[in-house]
Amino acid sequence: MAAPAIPSLSASQLASLAALGEELTADVGDVLYRVGDPTYPFVAIREGEVAILDAAENEIVRHGASSFLGELNLLSGQTVFVSAVVTKPLRYIAVDRDALRAVLFDDGPLSDLVLSTFIARREALQGVQGIGLEVVGPRSSPATMQMLDFVRANRLPFSWQDAEPPAGAEPPLVRLPGGTELQHPSRGEVLRALGVGRELAAREEVDLLVVGGGPAGLAAAVYGASEGLDTLIVESTALGGQAGSSRRIENYLGFPAGISGTELTSRAVSQARKFGARPATPYRAIELEPGNGRHLVRLEDEHEIAARAVVLATGAAYRRLPVDDLADYEGVSVFYAAGPPEAQLCGASRVAVVGGGNSAGQAAVWLARGGALVTLLHRRADLAETMSDYLIHELDRYGVAVRDRSEIAALHGANGQLEAVTLKSGERLPFSVLFLFLGAEPCTEWLDDGVARAADGFILTGDAAGAESLLETSVPGIFAAGDVRSGSSKRCAAAVGEGSMAVQFVHQHLARPTTRVG
Repeated sequence: MAAPAIPSLSASQLASLAALGEELTADVGDVLYRVGDPTYPFVAIREGEVAILDAAENEIVRHGASSFLGELNLLSGQTVFVSAVVTKPLRYIAVDRDALRAVLFDDGPLSDLVLSTFIARREALQGVQGIGLEVVGPRSSPATMQMLDFVRANRLPFSWQDAEPPAGAEPPLVRLPGGTELQHPSRGEVLRALGVGRELAAREEVDLLVVGGGPAGLAAAVYGASEGLDTLIVESTALGGQAGSSRRIENYLGFPAGISGTELTSRAVSQARKFGARPATPYRAIELEPGNGRHLVRLEDEHEIAARAVVLATGAAYRRLPVDDLADYEGVSVFYAAGPPEAQLCGASRVAVVGGGNSAGQAAVWLARGGALVTLLHRRADLAETMSDYLIHELDRYGVAVRDRSEIAALHGANGQLEAVTLKSGERLPFSVLFLFLGAEPCTEWLDDGVARAADGFILTGDAAGAESLLETSVPGIFAAGDVRSGSSKRCAAAVGEGSMAVQFVHQHLARPTTRVG
């Protein structure tokens, strides 16, 4: 495993940490923390050296003077995945986790250094054999594959044995750091066994319930909690949504070099917690019952939340290519939307737009007008079956090459940068950017008739729903933000904007006299 660069604390940062923590010493061979421990302090090294080891005591990296120990689990409270053993006489500062979290909110440079380092270390640990969880179960087991998807989405280091669990147990078997075994656990049992994942009471009453933990939901939680609302955010898989799994978001305002989905999500979750919002995962919403004064959202496992206002931010699941390593390219050279930032990114490049609908045609024309060399790939024999005539003429007008009966079988490139694709016919085509317009399905099937939805399932808001405000649904006090909303732009920055804007409308709703709903 290639270790990330060793960070260095300045003298002033060490002094600030010393004022918060305790100055300690340790001898060679002393263990500061070990695999399976429930928690550990932040360690800033003044003198000496510490080796970081995996569960089999293989050395991963060494840290010396002016560096610090830890990765994301120090902030989240997850079980420890590695051990730290002193290799040279040590003088160090130990800072309690809660004290560290407090100073990170006030000290921008220190926060940037610590968070970026912790994120880089977590990414370096992921997928390394012998670190983190061990999942045992055959590829043929749906429960095993679902568990693997879940631990990936939550960015947990893990390894997988494609085999039946011992003694004929029902798969999967999950071994935790430290050796504890869980037989066919639920996703919530795994998270809570690792020391994370809030366990909700059978009934919770809050001011604001946010359903969905993507950019829109996290923004709503940050603004709701910061403005004094008792805010709970529930997410069925992993905080961050699809954006959280993106390797790099290139067009997010304020980050000219881009920002990884992991970093954006980690910062947003920390910010939400700072203001008192309570994230709870994994809890899946299964029913919405509008009410008088409070709306009721029922979750799996017989939990229910009564909220004075609800923000629906469950997002949309974009149809993805069934090819290996797609996630490695997403956000770097594979995109699901095409606008000015993307057009600027791929000007004069060979670009493929995949899809046969009007949205694909519009994107291809837009990109071609911006100077890209565009090829439209679609699987049907005749594009006219799915695309409007005027767009087909526009494709020809702007020199877009159209390939019928063309489906991608494989992607080729390195470090997330696409170089070529192979079609199912075996033909290889050079492309540096790929835009996928295969459709999206909103995560709204659980709503039934709770709020008005468009024919495609996306939630209607504003005038289309007969509502008083832009983001309010057909039910007063229930709002929709981000990709799940009909007519949204399906962009990360827009989702953040809608999530924060929704809280303004929440306050307006809460200031109204209570009226009976439905």
